Amino acid sequence: MSVTTLDQSRRGFSVAEYTTCLTGIVWREALRFLHQRERFISALVRPLVWLFIFAAGFRQVLGISIIPPYETYVLYEVFIAPGLMAMIQLFNGMQSSLSMVYDREMGNMRTLLVSPLPRGYLLFCKLLAGTAVSLLQVYAFLLIAWFWDITPPPIGYLTVLPALILSGLMLGSLGMLISSGIKQLENFAGVMNFVIFPMFFASSALYPLWRVQEGSPMLYYVCQFNPFTHAVELIRFALYGQVNWISLIVVAGCTAVFMIGAIFAYDPSRGLARRGPAGGEA
Repeated sequence: MSVTTLDQSRRGFSVAEYTTCLTGIVWREALRFLHQRERFISALVRPLVWLFIFAAGFRQVLGISIIPPYETYVLYEVFIAPGLMAMIQLFNGMQSSLSMVYDREMGNMRTLLVSPLPRGYLLFCKLLAGTAVSLLQVYAFLLIAWFWDITPPPIGYLTVLPALILSGLMLGSLGMLISSGIKQLENFAGVMNFVIFPMFFASSALYPLWRVQEGSPMLYYVCQFNPFTHAVELIRFALYGQVNWISLIVVAGCTAVFMIGAIFAYDPSRGLARRGPAGGEA
């Protein structure tokens, strides 16, 4: 480590230097997203398939009673819209973690993680960048859904933003925590299949929990303990200008736990990202 770097570490960094780091990481992630158009398209194809195809069939099977935050009966498409928004963030969080595995091995994060900047701050910047990308995808989905008569109150497009940010941070930090223990890209897809699909289907994204309780009380409790369920409910209520306080507490708490776990895991002296003598970080 050079004398300049040691002096920088001792005196700390200014607000402008922290801002430059944040701007650089977010801008790089945005450019990567803009250059990978297939990523944007694939992020919208999944929820739109559920909205346009599966919802048409399930509409006649699943009746939706009047449950908060709805004040009247709603179509099945309207009910699953918040779950599909959360699904976009879930997949984006895992894709962002996949890029983290690549960047950690041979990309720019390999260099940044050994820089004098605090490792936790670098990971948080990466997390914010991934969340910002997911917001673009979610609002693009809402725009398309608007033409399908999925029209929440106009204020809902604004009140849902904090919920989307918080849920995006939670799902992104979960993916980052998982990525800390993965050394090869080939192993990532298999691990994600054991995370994404159980979290998505064992939640209130596609069906109300009272329906789940009628069919399987055990699965109902699994759904209740699933953080993704609370992310969906937080988005659902926020979309109608309301706050689900239980979901807010759970999502905020899980975000803190996952993020702290990721910071600990990416510490090469203690965490899961510890390398052997063969290569990588010491």
